[in-house]
Amino acid sequence: MVLGDKEDIYDEKAIIIGNIRMGFGHYRISMAMASAANSLGYVPYWMDLNAMSVSTGGKVISNQNDLYSFGSRLSSKSKLFNKFYWEPLNYEGFRKISYNAVDQKNAGLMAPLFNNVPDDIPVIATHVWPAQAAIHGNMKYVVNAIPDNWPMALHLAEGSVHTVQTHSSYLGYRLLNGMDGIKVLKPIPKENIKETGHYIDHELVSNIEDDCEKRIRRSKEGEPIRFLLTIGGAGAQKEIFVAIIKHLLPYIRRKEVVLFVNVGDYKNVWSELINEIDGMKNITKEHLNEWDNSVKYAEEWLDKKVYGIHGFYHEDIFEAVYITNLLMRCSDVLVTKPSELAFYPVPKLFIKRVGGHEKWGAIHSAEIGDGSIECSDIPHVIQMLDLMMSDRDVVNDMCENIMKNKSIGIYDGAYNAVKTAIKLKEEQ
Repeated sequence: MVLGDKEDIYDEKAIIIGNIRMGFGHYRISMAMASAANSLGYVPYWMDLNAMSVSTGGKVISNQNDLYSFGSRLSSKSKLFNKFYWEPLNYEGFRKISYNAVDQKNAGLMAPLFNNVPDDIPVIATHVWPAQAAIHGNMKYVVNAIPDNWPMALHLAEGSVHTVQTHSSYLGYRLLNGMDGIKVLKPIPKENIKETGHYIDHELVSNIEDDCEKRIRRSKEGEPIRFLLTIGGAGAQKEIFVAIIKHLLPYIRRKEVVLFVNVGDYKNVWSELINEIDGMKNITKEHLNEWDNSVKYAEEWLDKKVYGIHGFYHEDIFEAVYITNLLMRCSDVLVTKPSELAFYPVPKLFIKRVGGHEKWGAIHSAEIGDGSIECSDIPHVIQMLDLMMSDRDVVNDMCENIMKNKSIGIYDGAYNAVKTAIKLKEEQ
């Protein structure tokens, strides 16, 4: 639904999902929140601040997003840029309280986007800017859903209730640890921060046991292992995916491996992969801007056998992001950088991060047993691929851990964030 006249949108069950496109991660969290809200009987209103390009706030977000995407791509190509600028910026620069102060001023430019929104509709923001904008826009009940697993002042929105996905993140944010050098800061009040668990879509959480049992069954019956490669919203790391595909081609031809490749909305990346990798096109079926067929195949492959390489591209950003969610269920291993996908309930092989803050997602995943350690270069990625192919119990063990994690609520973060937002209103 599109937000418009106050009279048109008011509903006792309404909840606003405030989001932007800053890569695919924040967009993906929004999908999880909308899915959880819907499953709990609420009506999610999708409020994409980045899409409001005619507004001052929309222009600010769009320009910032372009800069972030450029930096991410450059960091994967230039070791010097990555070492001396991008990693320090994403690790320590964004961690500083002083950086947050600048964002708070920028958020004032986005506040008018909430002028026509009833102030008593709960808001869940999946990036700090919609959270800050909602607070500046006098919204009463704002939840700021913090991503990643590395506490940074960048993600603070004073006046909101902050939710985090892990206990280590909770303690880091509660103490504002390291956000003003070695200075000890006053902790965030208990009522302003909640540990919720991982932000995951209802469709994925509700099918965890079934999907994991099917992975284990395919392994025991000797079916090809299915790898899902997903290119992030910044479009970086193509050379790693090229190396992976080249290494897997012989296994794919022998029907020992199946490969799903989602390039998101980067059609140029798909063309470059096909042109650069000899022999890839001959064993590949393309699903380019065919949403209905993409959904159909993803559903069929839950129970039916599949072979070869399948490439996915969708121009629409929602489709480009969500097809990964659908393909996760019928895949055995997700190959991804340790971004927001690090928290998803599917076995994962982590390639090199883009930005220092992401490494803590891989560490957390490896420790709860649903993903690999971060493979920092191509030889180590290949080593992990070979291990997963030769010893299927590596993936099966991750499946067992995912089911255990579900039983203790680790993947219930989206539900809990929605409940937190609703409770804010009910308590008033």
